[in-house]
Parts: sequence; structure tokens; C-alpha cells
Amino acid sequence: MRIHAPAIPHIPVIIIGGGQAGLSVSWYLSRDGIDHLVFERHQRFHSWRVNRWDSFCLVTPNWQCRLPGWPYQGTDPDGYMLRDEIVEYLEGFSASFDPPLREGVSVTRVAPLPGGGYRVETTAGIWTTGQVIVATGGYDQPIVPPYAGAIAPQIVQMHSVDYRRPSQLPGGGTLIVGTGQSGVQIMEDFHREGREVHLAVGPAPRSPRKYRGRDATDWLYDMGHYAITIDRHPDPVKALTQTNHYMSGRDGGKEIDLRKFARDGVRLYGSMSGAAGVDIEFLPDLEKNLDDSDRSYCGIRDQIDAWIDRQGIDAPVEPPFEKVWRPGQEVTRIDCAALGITSIIWAIGFRPNYSWLEVDCFDAHGRPVYRRGVTEAPGVYFIGLGWLNTWGSGRFLGIDEDARYLAERIVERAGVTPEVQVAE
Repeated sequence: MRIHAPAIPHIPVIIIGGGQAGLSVSWYLSRDGIDHLVFERHQRFHSWRVNRWDSFCLVTPNWQCRLPGWPYQGTDPDGYMLRDEIVEYLEGFSASFDPPLREGVSVTRVAPLPGGGYRVETTAGIWTTGQVIVATGGYDQPIVPPYAGAIAPQIVQMHSVDYRRPSQLPGGGTLIVGTGQSGVQIMEDFHREGREVHLAVGPAPRSPRKYRGRDATDWLYDMGHYAITIDRHPDPVKALTQTNHYMSGRDGGKEIDLRKFARDGVRLYGSMSGAAGVDIEFLPDLEKNLDDSDRSYCGIRDQIDAWIDRQGIDAPVEPPFEKVWRPGQEVTRIDCAALGITSIIWAIGFRPNYSWLEVDCFDAHGRPVYRRGVTEAPGVYFIGLGWLNTWGSGRFLGIDEDARYLAERIVERAGVTPEVQVAE
């Protein structure tokens, strides 16, 4: 007697990743009546719930939170939501349409089928599908430099993904490596608690916060800066590779000038370049990195000034920028034991992991290749990555537009006519 293996279930569209990007596509597919599943290896919005420190808040104003059918509805559009408020906002979005979400399910392999479509292997079983949306983001693998293994074991090391509060680290000085959004805000956490802070300053640019009476992001939005697409950007390589401008939404929003922190006791060094035992090495690029970040800061101010002049806007005038501190002889080597440094926090970013995606849609460096998230592989898409189309693609501001565009391509490929939405 022949026993037939059970048929592998088929679902027309599978979304991998249950964060705001994946669920935004799900919102449109649900609206258009497209059968689909969303697989999330943890719990929805895991990175917001678990991978953020206690004092974390948005660095863009709340009004920029514009998920499909779910714009910010609070009373402080110009404020910056705290971590728990962000989760509450996201939970409201999810509850607004009840997505077909399977939580606690990891996708372990996606591979093309001989006759078209894809085989999707997960920890909860196997499916076939005609279209796959990759919404896993770019934060899979925390980056730690190879020489971290050569640092003396008595120095506690932690990546920013595991940081929650200063009390996690032993007493004594802390060296924070990296000056992107995470590094500078974690540095401020320690400084506010009166802890001794050392900061390895990288090449990240910085931005004004409030300027000439408004948040700088408000001016940039009015100027059309956030509507520029990557194919119209004057320097797309820089846009794709540059670290985000640092500033803060804390205390109602403020800019971060590392020179002021240095004046107030934070010890600054150049980019960290090596380590062995208790000895840490830095490049002699501190002043250059500070100057470059200030050049970015002043450049944004200049753009806003020019816009105000062209539009004839009556706006308060601000004093010119002044450097309140400059480094003397740059320190390129320190002895952690001598300086009382007992811990290091790595805030130098993440790498994506697409090892499970066995589809020909990557370049020679392993980066996905697409146009507005649509790859050359039939029915394979990406969403939630920086500059997928515009600056806002990796942020709340641009997710709706990107999700709507991909949903339209998915519907076209499926050959389905979306249901006409009739206003009530």
C-alpha cells in the first residue's frame, strides 16, 4: 500500500518579518484581499520591545509616524515618543487590521522551485509561495571588531543591542565606541548619571535640532528634502553608506554637540583602531571627525537659511555656530587600567544576514539589488531598508509609500483586481 506524503500547503504571498515594514505591506494586502502570511521569528515589533535601552526615544517628531491607516493620534505631534509609547503606537496599528501573523516562527530557507515560485522552510513547517517579501531589516548581526577578542577579560564588553541602563556596567569608566545615534545617546546616559565616560568619535555627521524657531526636520520636510529619491540624489553612494545624522529627542528634543560634552568632562578620542590587553589604540582623526560633523551641521543650517530667504519667511535669526572646545594633542593610545576604564560598549552598528535566502538577487558583496524594493528575481521584494526609495524608507515617515508601491506590484503579478474601496 502506497502512502502519499501530505501536500505542502501553498500561500500566494509570504512576508518574512513582523515589524512595522512587514505589517505595512500586510495592511495593503489585507485591504486588497490578497491571501498571505507573515512570519516573525520573535514577537511582533521585537526590536522596539527588547532591543532598545530604557531612555530610548524617537529622534524624529511624532508627526512623522504615518503607518498605513494609522497616523500618530496623540496630543504631542512635535514631541518624540519614548520606547514604551512607540510600542503602544505599533500595537494599535497591528490591532487596527489583525494581520495573518505567525509569531515565534523562524524562516530557515527560501529557495526557487523548478516550475516557478518558492519553497519556504520554517521552524513551523514548509510552505510554497508565489511571492516573498523580505522585511527583516538590517540589524541581524551586531558588529564587534576582530580585535575585541584580544581585550583583557576583566574589561566587560557589551554591544549596544544589549544595553539598557548604566547600572548594567561595573563602576569605573566606560569607553563607548561609535558616535551614531546609539553611541551618542548612550554616552549621554552615562554622563547624566555622573559616570566617567570615554568616547571614540567616528565620522558620523550631526544635525541641528531646533533652528530658527522650528525643528530642523520640519524645515527639511517643507523643502522637499525627504521626497528626494535615491535615483535623483546628487550623491547616492554617500546616501547609502553614510551613518545617520545624530541628534536627540530627549527632554523635548535637542542637538548633541560633542565639543560641549568634552568641555563638560567627557574624554574624546579618534576612531578606535586596535586593542590588546588593557591597551586601546585610536586613529589621530578626532579633530577631523569633529570638524566634519560640524560641517554637516552648518550645511543643514545654511540650506534652511537659504530656503527661508527664498520663501520670504519671517523667522527668528540665530547666532553663528562657534566651536566651544578643540582637542589639543590627540591621544592615540590609552591604558584602560591606568584610566580606570572597566567596560566597553560597542555602538558601531549591525550587519544583515540573508544566508537563508537562496535567491539570485545579491551583488558581489552580498547586498540585495533592487529598484524600489523590487528585485530581478520574479516575485521577490525587500522593504524596510534605508534609502529603499527615499530617506524615509527605513523610518516611519516613508514606510507607507514603500508598502503601497510593493503591494501594487504584488497585486499586478498575482493578476488580481483589488477590491474597490468605497467611502462610507
